[in-house]
Amino acid sequence: MLELAGIIILGILAQWVAWKLKIPAILPLILIGLLVGPIATLVSESGHPWIQPIYNGTRGLFPGENLFYFVSLAIGIILFEGGLTLKRDEISKVGPVIGKLISIGAAVTFFGAGVAAHYIFGLNWQISFLFSALIIVTGPTVITPILRNIPLKKDVSAVLKWEGILIDPIGALVAVLVFEFISIGGDAGYSKQALVEFGKIILIGFSFGISGGYALYISIKKKWIPHYLLNVVALSVVLLIFVESDLFAHESGLLSVVVMGMFLGNSNLPNLKELLYFKESLSVLLISILFILLAANIKLDDLLLIYNWNTAILLAVVIFILRPLSVFLSTTNSSLKFNEKLFISWVGPRGIVAAGIASLFGTKLALKGAEGAEYITPLVFAVVLVTVLFNATTARYFASLVGVFLKTSEGILIVGASKVSRLIASYLQKNGRHVVLVDSNQANVAQARELDLEAITVNIYAEDLSSDIELSDVGYLLALTGSEEINRQAINRFGKIFGETGTFRLMSAEEKESGEVTDGKELFSTTHDYVMLEEVARTYPSIQEIPVETNSQFLKLLNIIEKDDDTVVLFLKMPNGFLEIIGSPKEMEVTRDCQLVYLGKPLDVEELNTATRSRKHS
Repeated sequence: MLELAGIIILGILAQWVAWKLKIPAILPLILIGLLVGPIATLVSESGHPWIQPIYNGTRGLFPGENLFYFVSLAIGIILFEGGLTLKRDEISKVGPVIGKLISIGAAVTFFGAGVAAHYIFGLNWQISFLFSALIIVTGPTVITPILRNIPLKKDVSAVLKWEGILIDPIGALVAVLVFEFISIGGDAGYSKQALVEFGKIILIGFSFGISGGYALYISIKKKWIPHYLLNVVALSVVLLIFVESDLFAHESGLLSVVVMGMFLGNSNLPNLKELLYFKESLSVLLISILFILLAANIKLDDLLLIYNWNTAILLAVVIFILRPLSVFLSTTNSSLKFNEKLFISWVGPRGIVAAGIASLFGTKLALKGAEGAEYITPLVFAVVLVTVLFNATTARYFASLVGVFLKTSEGILIVGASKVSRLIASYLQKNGRHVVLVDSNQANVAQARELDLEAITVNIYAEDLSSDIELSDVGYLLALTGSEEINRQAINRFGKIFGETGTFRLMSAEEKESGEVTDGKELFSTTHDYVMLEEVARTYPSIQEIPVETNSQFLKLLNIIEKDDDTVVLFLKMPNGFLEIIGSPKEMEVTRDCQLVYLGKPLDVEELNTATRSRKHS
């Protein structure tokens, strides 16, 4: 009981430490597992590890093959969650660079690492290519913490983010297929019978995966499952499909759950996001337990097996040859600059899927007596630990060294995706600014996306946007909703993260009526509240520009426009095209070729200029 409680407590502690230090959770999890497992044998009086997943095959937390069963089911649930994130439309939208990275790049890693493992360690081709299949994946759980605090161009962060998301289930699928081909070939010698058995596994895996996904989809769609049982029923269906698929074709369960997850992820299931949240929470708990167990189960002899220069050479090949080669081949003729390709080449940490499946497959093959199987788990764990540690400690410095580190964060996050927010965001985007809209209203988000705007469905009370690496270049926060409470909550919660250059909100109706504003520098508009803004956007849905040349002319034009309820001052457009939000106009420096930008009805420029000149003479 003490050991079981200890694993859960240590696992959640490791997750907290990872969050606090902003590092991938897999790093402290594996280190804790090694500490209480093989390393503990060096200091304990009995010479036994402090946590024993299996001891002499019968003693320990999981006697006999129980650990093997637990790991299989846990990996199945984790892979199902990975499959849920792989969406067909996202692959089509991410662009050719990411498409090539998860195809050409993955192939380079697969064949390159397989050849390297074969010649460096002398492993047979089957084990070598299983190793290479396992290290294809990077994964969002290791990429996100590393890049979270590195301000990067959106293109660079997007490539790394989407590669990690998409390669996770694809890499898992490749590893499962390679393992199953090896398992069949080991018994049948890659004969015709072996190919038939392999085909059977593929057929059963896809059949059960699609059938299970469709059955669950129909059950949820027709509301045969009560809402409070939705998540646990989905979990039980995943386990059922995994076990039944394995009964019909041994080792096809993992393939089935990946396919099932991909099927549901690409359906129009209304409860998909809720299901995904549950699976993510469950995956965090399983991962916390799983990786301490797996690391603790590694024997000291396994670690000594790879404690040599061959391991260092193999790691160097994977990190400094194969990763850059795959990136540069995949980004040929792309818009990415050389320094951006170099940085993407530098960042390639392996993640949870690689380590988890390696332990599962390594154990299975070792039990079958496969030659060289004992190398799989320690080698993959070494790749995971070294790449995560290497990238976590050097990525920020290397980004600065090669010049992809953004000195200023000029991206704009707009809370609220109403009509006026969409008009402003479209104008900003056309003028070269990275703009992201967030709203809990799905209809608003959908309309924003129809305008080719980047929009996210988010409840700012429930969700933490700080983990989204594509917002790393955001330095302005505009809270433009109709709720004063939400606007203030957005600024209080995310102002320090996304508003380092400036935070702005709409005045409330009460402030508008009373004329008393406590934080005037934070106001996006000093004349219009939400209702008035929306009315202007509905009546005159266009953004206008008026040339200004001097500060006095700017202030006089500003005064004239502000007195008209059908116009709202927005920005000062500088000669270089840069847009400054007009917060405190007296502090702004106007030069020749500047433009005053406003929302509302078109005004006669000549008439305005005449008015400003007449005021000057008077």
